[in-house]
Amino acid sequence: MIIIEPIDALRAQIKAWRKAGETIAFVPTMGNLHSGHLALVKRAQELGSKVVVSIFVNPTQFDRKEDLAAYPRTLEDDCAQLQAIGTDMVFTPTPAIMYPAGGLATRVEVPGISQLLEGASRPGHFTGVSTVVCKLFNLVQPDVAVFGEKDFQQLMLIRQMVRELDMDINIVGLPTVREADGLAMSSRNGYLTAEERKIAPEFNRILRVVVDALHKGRQDYASLQEAAMKSLELQGFRPDYVEIRRVIDLQPPKGGDGALVVLGSAWLGKARLIDNIPVQD
Repeated sequence: MIIIEPIDALRAQIKAWRKAGETIAFVPTMGNLHSGHLALVKRAQELGSKVVVSIFVNPTQFDRKEDLAAYPRTLEDDCAQLQAIGTDMVFTPTPAIMYPAGGLATRVEVPGISQLLEGASRPGHFTGVSTVVCKLFNLVQPDVAVFGEKDFQQLMLIRQMVRELDMDINIVGLPTVREADGLAMSSRNGYLTAEERKIAPEFNRILRVVVDALHKGRQDYASLQEAAMKSLELQGFRPDYVEIRRVIDLQPPKGGDGALVVLGSAWLGKARLIDNIPVQD
């Protein structure tokens, strides 16, 4: 496995692979890897002859400085995990490499979707995401990139950016990887205390109650959302939102719409959890 930090070395290796006729699959991460990340890499291995994983804790997508400072950096262990499953390259740029001037005057924004839900709770977050992913796409030049569906809104935002900027990249989503008790795998789960970890699966269970009600034909969306928020509070969460939205554009449904998704975010102790469940027909 090749570990590369400088941009010129990355580009030289990508150029050599291209010359040899390789196809490149890409998985961008912020490190502190878990089984969910490794599932993304394994899917990428099915889609390309060479797999590049980036590990970069991107400062521009954090809305709170204390969250950026506390985010776990586990590069050595991350690389060991990636090597064990046969990753071809790990790109490990520093903030100084990605933002040599200390920041970016040029930004990539995806209006509309970036202001909803997570965007409303975390101002500026999605501008940081779309900008850094655009930079990484320009650097790695992948044929395909794999993202987890746990970050459902982020996946939609990336797909819209790629479509509207005419990037020749296939964006593949992988269903959320969960613990045995239903909790969505996340690097931030490590913030949970032992007692909070016992409570955390209730988040997914409460969202599933909403999904079950929708399957039974209920369309009183506001009351379903309000009841879920109250249920989360009773379990000890501090909910940001529980929303029923249309899959196609994340707008509120009006009744009789097509595919829906239930999305939620809630604090439990120091951990901010997010999850979503598509409403299958």
